[in-house]
Amino acid sequence: EAKGKKVLVELKNKQVLSGTLIAFDIHINIVLDDVTEMEDGQPKRQLGRVFVRGDTIITISPGE
Repeated sequence: EAKGKKVLVELKNKQVLSGTLIAFDIHINIVLDDVTEMEDGQPKRQLGRVFVRGDTIITISPGE
């Protein structure tokens, strides 16, 4: 169960988001909290709570 854990999410538009997985559904739409947008492995900006459509996601992997 990944809920409540840190994840890295790679999107089709090349964005990488790091945050805590709050919720997901059968379409892999997800809600992340404490989100940081990453660039070249380094934090770029803080986004807070974010909803991500499942059809924009390439990968979801465990975060640090």
